[in-house]
Amino acid sequence: MMERSEAEALLFSMTETEALRRHMRSVELVMRRLARHFGEDEDLFGLTGLLHDADYEKWPEKHPNLIVEKLRAQGEEAMAHAIAGHYTKWNVPRNSLLDKCIIAADELTGFTYAAALIRPTKIEGMTPKSVIKKLKTKGFAASVDREEVYQGAEMIGMELPDLIQLIIEVLEEHKEELDL
Repeated sequence: MMERSEAEALLFSMTETEALRRHMRSVELVMRRLARHFGEDEDLFGLTGLLHDADYEKWPEKHPNLIVEKLRAQGEEAMAHAIAGHYTKWNVPRNSLLDKCIIAADELTGFTYAAALIRPTKIEGMTPKSVIKKLKTKGFAASVDREEVYQGAEMIGMELPDLIQLIIEVLEEHKEELDL
């Protein structure tokens, strides 16, 4: 399996902006927690989260195909498959819990992060109820696909408030690193 240092080098070679790197780091942390929650491989889940959008910034029209090709060339089929299908509308079958967790983590982690940024106390004191309220506000973080959020929680068998609570806890634990 790929070492984290290799994954980070790959990420930095493909992604330049701190904001996108921070998003991928946030998803990595949430994926690691989901792996722990489900008794799965934390490194596999974490590195999948870290690399899921690596090619998005420079090659949005080829996303996620470039990172998927690179991972397949390195024998990282499980990561490659999960990343190839980390958006439900791409119609890639979700065969494993890894495939499902990346969907559950990606949009909702980004959304929760965005919701925290506009609060005076940022992530501190944030509740699932406040995130759900923001989800119902169509103009807030309008690019986030709400259906993807709901499907992700359903796919992994978690109630949405419980998944949001998990994400809040992870983001709060790493608030300094994530500028929250």
